[in-house]
Amino acid sequence: MKNYMAAKICLALGLLASVLPLHAAKGVTQALDAEVEIRQELIQVALARQDADLIIRGATVLNAFTAAWMANQDIVIHGKRIAWVGPAKQWTGTANKVVDASGLWAVPGFGESHKHIESSYLTPEYEAALVIPGGNTWTVEGSHELSNVVGMKNVEFWVTAEDAGSPLKIFPAIGSATPPTVYEKAGGYYGYKEMRTFLEEDLRVVALGEVMDWPAVSNPDAEGNERIWGMMKATWEQRAVIEGHGAGLTSLNDINAFAAAGLSSDHEVRGAQEGIEKLQRGVFLEIRADTARLFFPMLLKAGIKDWSNISITTDDRDVAATLALGAMDYNVRNAINSGAPPEQAFLMASYNTARHFNIDHLVGAIAPGRYADVVLISDVDSVEIDRVYANGRLAAQTLDGDYGYTLPIPQIEYPAWSQNTMNVGKRVQAEDFVIKAPAGATKVTAALMEPFYFASTFPTGELPVVEGLINADPSNGISKVAVVDRYAGTGAVAKMFWKNVGPITPRSALASSQMHDIHNIWVLGNDDEAMALAANAVADMQGGWALVSDGEVVATVALDIAGLMTARPVAEVAAEVEALNAAADRMRWIGGGGLPERMRFAFLTASPWQWQLVAPYAGNPVGFVNVTTGETHPVIW
Repeated sequence: MKNYMAAKICLALGLLASVLPLHAAKGVTQALDAEVEIRQELIQVALARQDADLIIRGATVLNAFTAAWMANQDIVIHGKRIAWVGPAKQWTGTANKVVDASGLWAVPGFGESHKHIESSYLTPEYEAALVIPGGNTWTVEGSHELSNVVGMKNVEFWVTAEDAGSPLKIFPAIGSATPPTVYEKAGGYYGYKEMRTFLEEDLRVVALGEVMDWPAVSNPDAEGNERIWGMMKATWEQRAVIEGHGAGLTSLNDINAFAAAGLSSDHEVRGAQEGIEKLQRGVFLEIRADTARLFFPMLLKAGIKDWSNISITTDDRDVAATLALGAMDYNVRNAINSGAPPEQAFLMASYNTARHFNIDHLVGAIAPGRYADVVLISDVDSVEIDRVYANGRLAAQTLDGDYGYTLPIPQIEYPAWSQNTMNVGKRVQAEDFVIKAPAGATKVTAALMEPFYFASTFPTGELPVVEGLINADPSNGISKVAVVDRYAGTGAVAKMFWKNVGPITPRSALASSQMHDIHNIWVLGNDDEAMALAANAVADMQGGWALVSDGEVVATVALDIAGLMTARPVAEVAAEVEALNAAADRMRWIGGGGLPERMRFAFLTASPWQWQLVAPYAGNPVGFVNVTTGETHPVIW
């Protein structure tokens, strides 16, 4: 009976538990009981029968439901929530504290519709310190990075910081790409049962994260078809949201098929007309900064007035770039500068996303019952932030001339399953990166892949044989690329050649454990000894980045949590990233410039998408495979 009543209450509150089974997890029942208690208290505060904790007085508030500014408003806060909003001094109750916000504009705390916190390199409690000063108080975490490392511990990890007191609210979207293809194995496997379990055990889980394996979705004979449709079925059963990933799907047939499949969103829109076509067919758009500059002017030109099915978001941005550019405040400012009306820009950063994920009763608006996430702005058009309140607490403001995070960061001892994830199994050697030529050959034909290559066939070229080996040739734009298995304990290495990217400086290599989505160690270099040195440095740190120049490790970024993040202060991690970039700037690279960001994002975004180099697996010792068909091919012949 108790669980039945909990489910009935959850239905009324819209907490995704309308299909909560009678055997609901104890934690879910406790969360619902707490929600009932909070709501009952908010009623008494709103009726002025109980004291409030805080009043933010006299701000001009953006009403999320009408997209209109309301002048001289009071925001009455009890605990972590808003109890009352209305004209200043009209609430008749008593508050423990009143702060003056006259002359300021108040907008809802910003929420990310699609972000990989792993890309910031910070664990959630330090991510809070990084992004809350930029107004970002909640995030829908696209968790397929971590999921491939820690498996069923995924949600537990993401909610740990909030449960320990961090004000950044994280709503996990379970990684559909776990594993990303049937040709890779890592630390996790999600299908129907796993997806249903996540949704049943924690109400903060809101979605199935970006379904990107379109061949598996659209082709009934694809090997991954049953797994991905099982996850989608479990998501629908629990009334959650299925997120899409429509990269390259630009024809009307593809767009209609994408929407018909039930993939509700797309963060991969790159063309303005593509965005309009998807918007017109009911796809919720999650627009990144680069696309915003193309899309919003076209939206205005097309005369489209309803922007409610559009959000703005970050996707991937590391700690150093965030410090330099900003967090969600950068996205809002960029949208306004791209032509979006300010009111719509703020709603695309808050309410639109909350409604899409069915959490608008909790976040996305300055309204009763919602979390007291309030961004106070001194200038609307430039998004000049004065103060940020998160969960009813002052979380960011200017102190002694510096603007920053003001709350204590909880000290979390992350468990061994998140820290000891590198199981390479041996010290890799230079010989592991050698590519031998067929006996007697003086030249070979080689697959010559490159970043962001999307054709259905791979490019090839002729390479010379030197003493029986085929080597990198940076003078002609040819580098060696390798993938080292970090899970099986065998130290297996796949290797091939890429063109138009890599170091020219002799005896150099770059290695990282950020590799979409399986997160093995990838290595890019021109020398086998340097590649081994870089790969071992990453393994020794339990993950991260290592740069080798002239045979020496010259810079590292330690990412000891799952090989993706680190529980260290923002400034410390940002300094390591900047040092990596500075060391790269002192080297010579194919195509010029410093650290090859194209390579970094190629591996982070699984590009090229069709023909990929993965860790060796049974039946494919070289690891070169078309992940849409399963076809394998040698890297030289």
